[in-house]
Amino acid sequence: QVQLVESGGGVVQAGGSLRLSCAASGRTFSLYAMGWFRQAPGKEREFVAAIGSGGSTYYADSVKGRFTISRDNAKNTVHLQMNSLKLEDTAVYYCAAGVGDHDPDYWGQGTQVTVSS
Repeated sequence: QVQLVESGGGVVQAGGSLRLSCAASGRTFSLYAMGWFRQAPGKEREFVAAIGSGGSTYYADSVKGRFTISRDNAKNTVHLQMNSLKLEDTAVYYCAAGVGDHDPDYWGQGTQVTVSS
């Protein structure tokens, strides 16, 4: 069982930056591919970024070049550095564990990111 707790959301002006963090419980954190997803009002949840157990990273085209995912296995944490934020990045951001060709195994509760003009 893995529990995930996100933090770092908030309100930021367009063009600004935020750093999301996800703290995970469990001794097997390093074995999991971790990811971030987001859900905007009235839209389906979508993939944002993922990082494999070996450190390989994957990004949605909409965030490539602006967002960076990283992990610290010693601290059981994964981060999402978001730069050059746009209005369309406004959403609830969810941390997930066990990301792959299937629905993630575990989800966090989500953290709100609001980008204002």
